[in-house]
Amino acid sequence: MSSQKRFSRAYTHARRISFSDTSKFIIFSDCHRGDNSFADDFANNRNIYFHALKHYYKEGFTYCELGDGDELWENIEFKSIFEAHQNVFDLLRLFYNEERLYRVVGNHDMVYLNDRYVEKHLYSYFDKVSGKDEPLFPGISFSEGLLLKHETSGQEVFMVHGHQADWMNYHGWKFNRFMVRALWRQLQIFGIGDPTSPAKNYKELIKVERRTKKWIIANENLFTITGHTHRPRFPEPGEIAYFNDGSCVHPRSITGLEIENGAISLIKWTISTTEDGTLKVIRILLEGPQQLIDYKTE
Repeated sequence: MSSQKRFSRAYTHARRISFSDTSKFIIFSDCHRGDNSFADDFANNRNIYFHALKHYYKEGFTYCELGDGDELWENIEFKSIFEAHQNVFDLLRLFYNEERLYRVVGNHDMVYLNDRYVEKHLYSYFDKVSGKDEPLFPGISFSEGLLLKHETSGQEVFMVHGHQADWMNYHGWKFNRFMVRALWRQLQIFGIGDPTSPAKNYKELIKVERRTKKWIIANENLFTITGHTHRPRFPEPGEIAYFNDGSCVHPRSITGLEIENGAISLIKWTISTTEDGTLKVIRILLEGPQQLIDYKTE
């Protein structure tokens, strides 16, 4: 199956969500939440991510996580990830309980397409204090894509992880997972990156972006948001409508996309130092806001 067919299948089977200009979405991907070991890239930005997500929860945003949320290549079980970052999952549970959480699978968490795995590991968790199972995300399901459709204009916003453009990370993900666990996780401590990852291999990144843009053009410049490459993208109206939210494992910062008041913005959360030496987490607007309707094609 070609990358174009993989994208089309993800679009066809995407979860449909109606939205309006009053809707608010925050879009992150590639958190790669790990077990808080030396190989856990998320651990460095955990406090930034938690602060940002807490802000969006209080402000009434719906959280869309576009794949690779949990690092299930380096880590065999979800349990170790949950125990390392339980405060984060407690916050995600609040979003889920209010029907404000949507999660898409990426190549590093493809196991979430297995309903049995999800039921076993994500529906509940063992609370060591109470000594019994407590609900976590009961009944949660994952999809390959999300499709927002504006209730007035009919404009569609397609969200997908983006590994559909990458054969080895889509069909060969089990082999890549084995290599990461057997080799690259151990080498990561020496600064040697996984060459199968487009985020760490520029040539692969360019190939993924080229295939993604080809599909977007073939589908009448459909407004498309991906992750996977870890490289933020924010096109101008009239250009190929290919957006990328970046990742949550940038050095000392996370990037994402906000949709609010019918407009989209690229933002960064990072740690800043005040004049008196106090550290604080701040939000920086990188691009936008740009009205979604400006990207609509007839």
